[in-house]
Amino acid sequence: MVDYSSFPRKQILCVDMKSFYASCSAVMMGLDPLTCYLAVVGDIERQGSVVLAASPRLKKDFRIKTGCRRFEIPNDPRIHVVEPKMSTYLRLSTEITRLFHRYVPKESIHTYSVDESFLELDGATNLWGDAQIVAQKIKDEIEREFQLPCAIGIGPNMLLSKLCLDLEAKKKGVAEWTYEDVEKKLWPLSPLSEMWGIGRRVEKTLNNMGIFTVGQLARYDLEKLEAKFGIMGNQLYYHAWGIDLSEIGAPIMEGQVSFGKSQILLRDYTEEEEVKNVILEICEEVGRRARSSKMAGRTISLGVGYSKDEFGGGFHRSRSITNPTNITMDIYRVCMELFHEHYQKKTVRQLSVTLSNIVPDESMQLNLFDPELPKRRELGYVMDKIRYRHGSRALLRAVSYTPGGTAVYRSKLVGGHKS
Repeated sequence: MVDYSSFPRKQILCVDMKSFYASCSAVMMGLDPLTCYLAVVGDIERQGSVVLAASPRLKKDFRIKTGCRRFEIPNDPRIHVVEPKMSTYLRLSTEITRLFHRYVPKESIHTYSVDESFLELDGATNLWGDAQIVAQKIKDEIEREFQLPCAIGIGPNMLLSKLCLDLEAKKKGVAEWTYEDVEKKLWPLSPLSEMWGIGRRVEKTLNNMGIFTVGQLARYDLEKLEAKFGIMGNQLYYHAWGIDLSEIGAPIMEGQVSFGKSQILLRDYTEEEEVKNVILEICEEVGRRARSSKMAGRTISLGVGYSKDEFGGGFHRSRSITNPTNITMDIYRVCMELFHEHYQKKTVRQLSVTLSNIVPDESMQLNLFDPELPKRRELGYVMDKIRYRHGSRALLRAVSYTPGGTAVYRSKLVGGHKS
């Protein structure tokens, strides 16, 4: 048994905006987000385009949800199919965060995603009332000021507030869990992938160990879990008991282990040179992301997904280098080695590049055989500053202006979608 008396009992809210993109688009069209049938699709002209968000009624009555394709949406006059307005969504998300500031200081807010945030109420309840009262106030104000629905889970830590949100508050609107609720409300949960933090692969491994519910995981031998999963086994065990020591407001980059970018191409790429051009563009973005955090990496991964006309498939391979880097052309050089070794001359539809095994970029050592390294490193930062000040299109590589380049088109997008 775990003694909860030694663990913090904070008051954490997990606020989730219901079907945020779809709800925002519904409000802009003068529709009720909870009763209308609406789908936000990346590109309404392409039947294979992905559904980015669906209104609650569309999910319930037509089984259309995020990840479905345009062609799966029935031809029903009640259903509104719209393209995303990413700039508007982001602006509304910012305004909602400002609403949170009325109740707690900035350092007590952790923006988990564009539609989900954690708030720590400790110290604010003397002003506004207990967690239930504050949650209801926030929910009512969001609905009154933005006409947007939300759900709020309350817990003594981030984990339990999130689990409370997913498993109860999304049905009730506002709900609260304490440590004393874990055995009754969390332990019966099955399948395990329904629990925040457990994916399908981990679930399958746990199932093979005879663990099918969270309660069985909580009662499993801790040493055996650690032997099987390492430090993750310790986390799984304590999460099953509802214990989480994560701190609100910790920098998101604190636990960053990689920088990556993947891209589903707008058409099938049959020419090898065109594929290489897009890989270079992606390497540029991965390098920029690493440089923006003053980090570098020793392991570079390339993923290539083939077209459905090739019956799918592809490859994902990695290579480690001696000295860490965040220089675009260094990343690209390794990607080209992997590409030439594994590419099967097939039609390409998806690409991804990842830089991992991360260290601070001060670890990029001088190399006697590469005296230009400091200049190339500094050049990357100068290019980033120019783009930051004048826009991403202010400085592009020539390959971006070739027929296969995608950077010019994507520079007009927000979050990968139309603004």
